[in-house]
Amino acid sequence: MRLPASTPDEVVAELAPAFAQVTGGQGAPVGLVVVPGAGLGLAVGDARWAVRSDRPGALVAEIARLHRPRWVWWDARMGAGPVLAEGTRVRACWDLAAVHRVLHGGRRDDPAAVWAAAEGLPEPPPPQREVTLLDLDPSEERSQAPVRLDGQLHSDWAGQRWIQDRTDRGDPRAVDGPLSRAAVWAALALRVQAAQERALRALSDRRPRPRPLPLALLTAYAESAAALLAVELAYDGLPIDRPAAERFIASHVGPRAVRPADEVANRARRDADVLRHFRGVTGIDLRNPAQVRDLLARVGLTLPDTRSWRLEPFRDTHPGVAALLDWRKAERIATTYGYGWLDRHVGADDRLRGAWAASDGAAGRMTAQAGLHNLPADLRVAVAAEPGHVLVRADLGQIEPRVLAAVSGDRALTRATMDDDLYAPVAAQLRCDRPTAKVAVLAAMYGQTSGTAGAALKRMERAYPAAIAYLRAAEHAGQVGEDIRTFGGRLIRLRREEADVVDVPAAVDAPPGARSSPAGRLGHGRFARNAVIQGAAAELFKAWAAAVRTGLQAFGGRIVLCLHDELLLHVPADNADAAADLLRDALAGTSDLWAAGSGVRFVADVRVLARWSEAK
Repeated sequence: MRLPASTPDEVVAELAPAFAQVTGGQGAPVGLVVVPGAGLGLAVGDARWAVRSDRPGALVAEIARLHRPRWVWWDARMGAGPVLAEGTRVRACWDLAAVHRVLHGGRRDDPAAVWAAAEGLPEPPPPQREVTLLDLDPSEERSQAPVRLDGQLHSDWAGQRWIQDRTDRGDPRAVDGPLSRAAVWAALALRVQAAQERALRALSDRRPRPRPLPLALLTAYAESAAALLAVELAYDGLPIDRPAAERFIASHVGPRAVRPADEVANRARRDADVLRHFRGVTGIDLRNPAQVRDLLARVGLTLPDTRSWRLEPFRDTHPGVAALLDWRKAERIATTYGYGWLDRHVGADDRLRGAWAASDGAAGRMTAQAGLHNLPADLRVAVAAEPGHVLVRADLGQIEPRVLAAVSGDRALTRATMDDDLYAPVAAQLRCDRPTAKVAVLAAMYGQTSGTAGAALKRMERAYPAAIAYLRAAEHAGQVGEDIRTFGGRLIRLRREEADVVDVPAAVDAPPGARSSPAGRLGHGRFARNAVIQGAAAELFKAWAAAVRTGLQAFGGRIVLCLHDELLLHVPADNADAAADLLRDALAGTSDLWAAGSGVRFVADVRVLARWSEAK
């Protein structure tokens, strides 16, 4: 069997009738698999093509210009990465791995697990790093069929090693060649996409509301866009003023070490600045918590531990405490954000790059490596726009309580969202000051019941009964181990045998029976109570980011950082006002879709900056 390799021109000509047959116009899902150095596989409807091309990105761009498809791939890294390297950015996509996480939760999103879930099959064993003879079915190995007799994916296909394997000297168009495989793999992607879309449409919204798009389908689009954005963020990087970064590092840890002895001397100097406040003390290792605890006890501070938050209230009681807290800040810079960090992660183009995850943990927040999500506040001075550009920053205001109003349908809390400062009307409703009102709202979402928070929570129960009832329903599900779904449809596994383990309290990871203890059930309940709000907020944030990403393409802007509830854009200076308007308009449009009919108002603080540190 052979699938003749088409030329790009042939494919462009043949796609038009295929699109018309599937959708009658633009917007059809198109399976895409790129084989670096060889070409790509495409699938539309029942048709598929193996395309020989040394510039697949150009073909993708031409198809997008003519048909504006929604590209379907197994995961964004392998689907979008190769064409992005050519400078091609796609408009819309469907990421099978990302949508699988929405529908089925858990930590696995490899093709074997995604396929099995879409086909209604048991989840197969985790993929092995190396395939052994025991893993192979001889009959399937000869046929090279992607699907085994039991309906599961063949391990050789599911591993996708053939996509990037450049050692194959055979005909790339043969049935076992990479281009023919790519076309078949693209067709299988379309099959999974159709199954996932049916499952999403079957999910019922929390409350029937008029929507131009089913909410779970909107979540799938947003999650797919976030997976694509994660690839672009890692590719583009965050603009860094290297001299400013080096000045910041030097102010905390000293000048850059030329020799190893210089580094040792700098470390000894930092230690001495603390130890000089403790007379007669020698041989103390400040990096040893037990020794630091004994050191503090010598000056009358007997504490259960030496965490910085516990020491901070005692900063002014002894000069050694203040010096120790300052030392810890410098030590973090030296070990995590020092010269080595700068050299490893900031490229020759002065861009800070790290890998991004579009959905890390059960709540589904975006996260990043290389310190991108934990930059010290003082280091933000080094995040600066390049010449001729500006940074445009938008921070969602009080997003979680506003999300609580939307998902619970609480009318009183919805009225509070009309105010720019939601806590002001809540304070009036609770007849307390603003700080107490904030504590009450946070206590409700995080399940805190003791002290000031407990008293404030009782007032919340009377003032906002629908919101509290929504949270308590989630908490009960967590306590009894029932799976839950966020407002947007993401599954959070809470059953004992398959619970999501990232971001879940320690009780979730305890041995069987531990979670049946009162403490275990309470911890699991608090997690669920918060996860339905954090998860929904993450879904709204990613839908907003997706809309902003699409709008930015018109004037050459890029999203360069996603930080929890904050977006940072890098745009040409002439388009600063347009980018600011886009952020606001995208939020309004996204909330109209996501929270349709709720009446909840979402707000964002939008500012044009030269440096990130200018945002207060």
